[in-house]
Amino acid sequence: MTAETWPNLVTMFFDQAAAKGDTPFLWAKIDETYQDFSWSQAARTVEALAGGLKAAGIKGGDRIVLVSENRPEWLMADMAIMAAGGISVPAYTTNTTADHIHILSDSGAIGVIVSNDRLAKSLIPAAEQVEGAKFIIGIDSLSDTGTGSLQSHTWAATTGSEDKASTIREQAQSLKRTDTACIIYTSGTGGAPKGVLLSHGAILHNCTGAADAIETLGLDGNVFLSFLPLSHSYEHMAGQFFPVSIGAEIYYAEGVETLSTNMLEARPTIMTAVPRLYEMMHGRILAGVQKAGGLKEKMFMGAVALGTKRFNDAASLSICDRIKDAVLDKLVRNKVRDRFGGRLKALVSGGAPLNPDIGMFFTALGLTILQGYGQTESAPLISVNRPGNVKMETVGPIIKNTEVKIADDGEILARGELLMQGYWGNEDATKDTIINGWLHTGDIGEFGADGHLKITDRKKDIIVNSGGDNLSPQRVEGILCLEPEIGQAMVYGDKRPHLVGLIVADEGWLKSWVRENKKQGDLTEDEDLLKELRSVVSRVNAKLSNIEKVRHIILAGESFTIDNEQMTPTMKTRRHKIKEVYGDALEDLYV
Repeated sequence: MTAETWPNLVTMFFDQAAAKGDTPFLWAKIDETYQDFSWSQAARTVEALAGGLKAAGIKGGDRIVLVSENRPEWLMADMAIMAAGGISVPAYTTNTTADHIHILSDSGAIGVIVSNDRLAKSLIPAAEQVEGAKFIIGIDSLSDTGTGSLQSHTWAATTGSEDKASTIREQAQSLKRTDTACIIYTSGTGGAPKGVLLSHGAILHNCTGAADAIETLGLDGNVFLSFLPLSHSYEHMAGQFFPVSIGAEIYYAEGVETLSTNMLEARPTIMTAVPRLYEMMHGRILAGVQKAGGLKEKMFMGAVALGTKRFNDAASLSICDRIKDAVLDKLVRNKVRDRFGGRLKALVSGGAPLNPDIGMFFTALGLTILQGYGQTESAPLISVNRPGNVKMETVGPIIKNTEVKIADDGEILARGELLMQGYWGNEDATKDTIINGWLHTGDIGEFGADGHLKITDRKKDIIVNSGGDNLSPQRVEGILCLEPEIGQAMVYGDKRPHLVGLIVADEGWLKSWVRENKKQGDLTEDEDLLKELRSVVSRVNAKLSNIEKVRHIILAGESFTIDNEQMTPTMKTRRHKIKEVYGDALEDLYV
């Protein structure tokens, strides 16, 4: 069977496990070394855990919240919840107690699965305050299980229940593609998260589309490295269900800070990430090259220049260019590919717009980067570039079995099995988002003559200045952040005559500047630093149209992070949160 014909996600998993048997499946660091769980081990654990959940009283349609870092037990818990007839409710590991209270109470969850003490610290107090939450299961041993209002179970004891496990596979076959598989809460860039109901069929539809898109790369023998939060719909599909659908192995990264090391250990063939990560990699690689200087820097920049020229117009390369390009492929690009593990077929970018210059940088260095597009409400994939036919400024053609059209106002509308079933308990929001069977994405876009979709902006994020001109803040911010002195930026100016900006200086550059200029203390109003960064913004303004130019700036007191709620767990800017902190100061720039 394939993702087009499997009746549900659980049956897909069990079928693949039966076919793969004792071959490696999930890899995790144990005692400093990657060790594997075989397909058959994972299947037995899912059966046992699903049986244990049934023994704990879970019934069809019951919601179970899952809070864990990426690890093999995440996938097994997710599958087991669905195999037991329940609905999985993934939650971010960065959630506060208040966040957990919202998700637990909104979803009406009857139980929670949590990985360790650190994450239980904010989750258990929330579960104890929510009526209806009955039990908690700790993947690792929990030292504190709260006041006793929740039944506490260990992973080992729950997976030791054999009495109900024997019929799990058979029972799972009764699940239909139209049944709800999970409720994924949006990451909240614009307010309180909403619970998106996704069916088994919606995610299977995405798996079909993803397989069709990368088929030319080969679907057998693939290895994925999972590090984006599995609680996000992008990684949930692309880093979990899609690998299962093609029988791939999954390595779990220890964290973003160890990603470089984990890439060398896992040697992935496919990696999925958000643009922010590629931007960070781009900055670090360039900083290292510039630090090396000399011939190394010259060769590296030559490889980028020739790779870009070849991508844009291969016929324009002279014989001399071709010889240089071949030499630089061995001397430069092979080393870059080795840093990614040496067998990477493709990098996939999604979750936010990828700056074309960043995409071109990696492409010129011999790495295939495929930008895609979608959102939680579409499970999430709607379109993606294809290997061998990448249009860098687009998000590629529409995936298989999906309809997309552009509304009169430019909004992208989508239709197909991939659509959500609605927002949990929020009929009004559902009616505003799915109209006459079409998902209104809130994104503005257009089709090229070749059928590639281009995203031009977010409908809600468009800035309309006082002259009535529409402009894209993301475009301006992306160009600002290409400068080595700028780490993050947000532009502001709705209903105003011109743009102003909030700048976060690049951490590495700022340390060097502080050392060279003998500065200390709070630098947010330091005139020397402001003068330096104003000159950088002026450099950027030379590349922008008149209405896009940033006239004045202020400096942020700290980076936009998940901890200060100015970024989502998938590294998207929360504009409304940033405006709460800096709105008055930005307004003062117009005085």
